[in-house]
Amino acid sequence: MPKTETYTHLMTGRRVLSAVVVLLTIVLLHTSAPRAQTLQRSMYVSVLDASGAPVPDLGPSDFVVREDNLAREILKVGPVETPLSAALMIDTSAASRNNVRDIREAAIEFIKGVTGTDIKHQVALIGVGERPTVLVDYTSDQAKLLKGIGLIYAHEQSGAYLLDGVIEASKGFKKREAQRPVIVSIATRGPEFSNRYHDQVETALKDAGASFHIVMIGPPPTDVTSNEGRERAITFDMATADTGGRYDNVLAASALPDRLKQVANELTHQYLVTYARPQMLIPPEKITVSAKKPDLVVRGTAVKSK
Repeated sequence: MPKTETYTHLMTGRRVLSAVVVLLTIVLLHTSAPRAQTLQRSMYVSVLDASGAPVPDLGPSDFVVREDNLAREILKVGPVETPLSAALMIDTSAASRNNVRDIREAAIEFIKGVTGTDIKHQVALIGVGERPTVLVDYTSDQAKLLKGIGLIYAHEQSGAYLLDGVIEASKGFKKREAQRPVIVSIATRGPEFSNRYHDQVETALKDAGASFHIVMIGPPPTDVTSNEGRERAITFDMATADTGGRYDNVLAASALPDRLKQVANELTHQYLVTYARPQMLIPPEKITVSAKKPDLVVRGTAVKSK
């Protein structure tokens, strides 16, 4: 007669078989279903001390990156090796006529600071009086740029077209596929003649992945009675902050050279901060970077993904 098993033995065998099936299912699911992948994203980050000097020797543990207020893992931190494409945008309107000498000296300091490094950064000189005009196109040739300083002068009976200039330069960056675009503007308190809105300027900057920096002679603009003046004031505040730029005011034009030298020093001593972002359908609306050490000024510009 065939051998028979007890009910307990049958149940034990079935349980073992079920356990094996469940274990194999878990293993197969774990193998076939990939883990939630993360993407690497980067920022160009400036870190300055109380005197405005760049802070050296920082690492991943010194930074905090947040996307829509969610902290991200810092993967690595190092110096930026990508060359700058810097548009030095100069107010050459009638309002600058008493400050041309200081503006020229400031432009010289910026050019020397940016092109005097081992990395071949490029600078363009652009005047925005009367209309946006390229005085010297993008080049790393310091001598050529310094020679172009003589083209900086005030256009009589003209206003500034700074907002137009920012939009045109941003479109140029995008067309050239500039990897590290920057706009640095020397501004005055003269009237703004651009018929542009601040959101148009910010959109152009964002599309190009450019940071926007302003050094203005005198206090912030107060002419908000006209649409042009109001949009200029809003742009100066919002576009600089949202792109990781700086907005400085110098009460006397004689302070311009030192301030532009400081801007050049900041831009040529930035960090590349790389962090992990989980895959998501909707990109974050706001990305911020800060330092764990107190009393440091930190500004960051997201690297535009390809």
